[in-house]
Amino acid sequence: MNRKISISLIFVFVGSLLASLIQTNNGSVKIQDVRFVGSAGQLMSGLLYIPKDATASSPQPAVLAIHGYINSRETQSAFAIELSRRGFVVLALDQTGHGFSDPPAFAHGFGGPDGLRYLRSLPFVDRDRVALEGHSMGGWASLMAASAHPDGYQAIVLEGSSTGTLGTGEGTAEFPKNLLLVFSQFDEFSSLMWGVDVPKDMVTTKKLQKLFNTGDEVIVEKTYGNIADGSARRLAMPSVTHPGDHHSPVAVGHAVEWLQTILKPEQQRASSDQIWHWKELGTFIALLGLCFLIIPLSERLLLSNRFQTLSLTMPAFNGAEGKSWYVAALLTIGLPIITFFPFQTLGALAVPANAIWAQDITNGIVIWMLGNTLISLTLFGLWVKFGGGNIKQLKQLGVGSGRELFASAGFAAAVISVLYILVVLVDFFFTSDFRIWVVALKSMSKVHFFQFLFYLPAFCVFFIAMGASLHSQLRIKNLSTSMAMVVNAVVLSIGFVLLLLVQYVPLLTGDTLAIASQPLLTIVAIQFAPLMVLVACISTWFFYRTGSVYPGGFINGLFVCWYVVAGQATQAIPLIG
Repeated sequence: MNRKISISLIFVFVGSLLASLIQTNNGSVKIQDVRFVGSAGQLMSGLLYIPKDATASSPQPAVLAIHGYINSRETQSAFAIELSRRGFVVLALDQTGHGFSDPPAFAHGFGGPDGLRYLRSLPFVDRDRVALEGHSMGGWASLMAASAHPDGYQAIVLEGSSTGTLGTGEGTAEFPKNLLLVFSQFDEFSSLMWGVDVPKDMVTTKKLQKLFNTGDEVIVEKTYGNIADGSARRLAMPSVTHPGDHHSPVAVGHAVEWLQTILKPEQQRASSDQIWHWKELGTFIALLGLCFLIIPLSERLLLSNRFQTLSLTMPAFNGAEGKSWYVAALLTIGLPIITFFPFQTLGALAVPANAIWAQDITNGIVIWMLGNTLISLTLFGLWVKFGGGNIKQLKQLGVGSGRELFASAGFAAAVISVLYILVVLVDFFFTSDFRIWVVALKSMSKVHFFQFLFYLPAFCVFFIAMGASLHSQLRIKNLSTSMAMVVNAVVLSIGFVLLLLVQYVPLLTGDTLAIASQPLLTIVAIQFAPLMVLVACISTWFFYRTGSVYPGGFINGLFVCWYVVAGQATQAIPLIG
């Protein structure tokens, strides 16, 4: 078991080291985790990439890079890495209410004006060569910065974004200056951004034609206007989705080429010369190592004197068999995805962000979880009453005493605390988190921590109830632990895979999302597919190891609550934090 712990830690170390070497361009770029005070007194956060040639005596061009909604500064790393290794100073900003920037979200121009002001105040930045780059809502933040400081930038790149949205002002031939618009062929938000159901149709819209100062269909990758007077315009349309912009060499290449052409850094490189994907591989390896660590670390703790009492006798088999099992499995697969959009939409409306639960998306997830828990327990109760065999007491379901409940909660807290300390250490020594694409685990701010405590009970209830059903009704007789983990991983994740296929196949074949009104929650659902695989493996291993649903339920509750809360926007000012 020590060997497995060592291998997991090696994954974390090697992955984080690789990420650090790539994002610092082998030490030639310094990365600082910066905090500064905004114009309204709010604390703002960012990652500052400083090339070695950027000094007070030799100031260099700079770019303010801003992520989209419910993301954080790290999602801009592909752009930040490629720009900084070309000599640009880059500030990857946390929008207000995101990452480590103070809430509420959407306030103070999304943080864009304050970010631009701070970047221009740095002594090693050439104020005459400053640009803006933003993805989705980060594009709106960039436009807010451009509007607040019309003479403070020379070019702008909007990724998956638009003008004239949420108070950003209609784009014209003069505003914003020297615009590159990167809007992907399969962008889920074409209706919101450009008023068309199919992204490719945006080239015929009056809104885009006005921005490009033409009465004709806008031609992709043709340059309109001229750089000298700030009227330059270009449209690029990579073959990816809205969140795919972050992992698109084409999208990154267009941004690099545009900003190199206009701001003329000293270290010119071909736009195809990109290394950022190695950093993504590094943080993915680290994330895998962290996930692999959970089971051997838990095994080690379960052997200790303090927690060995949690190792109980496995309850006798009492699962459904034959057709009953398949019916239960189909309900377990189908209910979460059938309710995914309506319950979350209802939750966000019924429980808007407030001083206790301050995150809109998390509120929707919680209502979806609690709604599914009530439905599942009702159906499970009917099965127990009319077809559940000889279930007479809760112990047969892996639900133990109150003493076991509290001991399991303490055990889970110990396991997750070790993981959290590891995340903090990696952040401190490597300025890196654990991620692949938008699936990321990172340290929490003070605001996040107290929100985590407020949301935690709902998450734990959901995963404990899920475990009770998964390991009684859906338990298969004489199945090994590893095979049970595989079966349960398929049962819990396949519904989300099917939901994503239903949504994306029409979009990727030239139409729009099957349920076009839910682009944001569709993107949220992407994260649940791998997350539920992990949840199933943890829940199953702990049940087979301890005979109880409590340890796995609490670890899943703590882990997923941490994952969700740290990665969401905070729309209200919390009561504590």
